[in-house]
Amino acid sequence: MLQTDTYQMNIAVTGLNATDNPGPGVPVIRSLRSAPEFSGRIIGLSYDSLDPGIYMENIADKSYLIPYPSSGLEPLFERIAYIHSKEKLDVIVPTLDSELYGFIKLSERLRSLGIHTFLPTFDQLNLRAKDKLFDFCTVHKFKVPKNILVSSLQDLHNIPNQFNYPVVVKGIFYDAYIAHNFNDAHAAFDKLRLKWGLPIIIQEHVTGDEFNVVALGDGSGASIGAVPMRKLYITDKGKGWAGVTVDDKALISLAADIVKALKWQSGLELEFIKSKETNEYFLLEINPRFPAWVHLATGAGQNLPYALVKLARGEQMPQFRAYTIGTIFIRYSWDYITTMKEFEKLVVAGEK
Repeated sequence: MLQTDTYQMNIAVTGLNATDNPGPGVPVIRSLRSAPEFSGRIIGLSYDSLDPGIYMENIADKSYLIPYPSSGLEPLFERIAYIHSKEKLDVIVPTLDSELYGFIKLSERLRSLGIHTFLPTFDQLNLRAKDKLFDFCTVHKFKVPKNILVSSLQDLHNIPNQFNYPVVVKGIFYDAYIAHNFNDAHAAFDKLRLKWGLPIIIQEHVTGDEFNVVALGDGSGASIGAVPMRKLYITDKGKGWAGVTVDDKALISLAADIVKALKWQSGLELEFIKSKETNEYFLLEINPRFPAWVHLATGAGQNLPYALVKLARGEQMPQFRAYTIGTIFIRYSWDYITTMKEFEKLVVAGEK
C-alpha cells in the first residue's frame, strides 16, 4: 500500500563531493529537505572520506562510506544491506554516471529489501551514451555536432580529413577539451585515455551560447518537468558556476521530445549549444542523472528530486506546468571547519 506524504522517509543519496566539479548529491539533498511535506532522514553515501557533503550542516543526518563501483556488485550490495539494517532505507537516489550500471543491476535485489529506486533501463542508458549520441540524434532528427570515435594515436592523424580545427576531445564518461591543433588533440587524448579509457570522442566544435535543461521522465515517455538554464559563468573545466532560468519554448519542446524518444525514467540533464551561425540548438550530451545545478530548478518552482522520490515510491506525479523565469544560481566555495575526531569516524568506522 502506498504511503501518504507524511510518511517518514529515509532517503539515501550518493555524490556528496562538493568541489570545483561538484557532484549532484548535495543539491539533491537540499531540494529534498526544502519540500514542505518531507519528513524523514537523509543518509549520505560517499566513496571518499573527504567529500564535503559528509561534514556540512543540515545535509546528511548520517553518512556511510561505500565501495567504489570498480569493487564489484557484491561488496556494494552487502554494504547497502548493512546500512539498510541500521537505517531502514526507503529510497536510494544514485547521482553519479559511473555508478548507475551497478545500481540498475542491483535494483531488483534492493527492492526485495524494501529499497526503491527510480532508474533508467540499460537500453535507455546505452542509447544516450556519448559514443551512441550521434546515432540516436540522427535517427530521431535532433541536431547534433558531427563526431567520430578514436582509439589510437594513428586515428588522431585522420582528424583533418573529417573536421577543421578546433575540435572538442571528449572522454567516454567525463571531461572534454578544446583542441586547436594536433598537439592539443594528442595531449587531450592521452589525459582522457589514462583517466577514462577508450574510445575517445572527437566532436565538431560548434560556437555559440551554452544552454542546459534539467528534466524528469516518468518512464512512459512523459516529462514530469523541465527547466532550461543559460550558463552565465563557465569555469576552466567547462562547468557552469552561475546560470539563469530562461523562457525558451523551443528548449522545453526539445527536452520533451528527447525524453519521449528515450522513454526516460529518472532525472537527466540535456546540454545544448545555440549556434551563432544558424541560431539552431545542437545537442551536445545527455547526462543520465540530475546535474549539480538541479537546486536551481527547485528554486524556480520545480522540485524534481522530490518528484523522483515520489515516483520511486509508486506515487503518481502531475506534470509541472511552470517555473520562475529569471531565477539565478551563483555557486560559491568556503572552507568548512571540522575536527580530526569527525574525520576519523569515517576513516576508522566507515560511518558518522
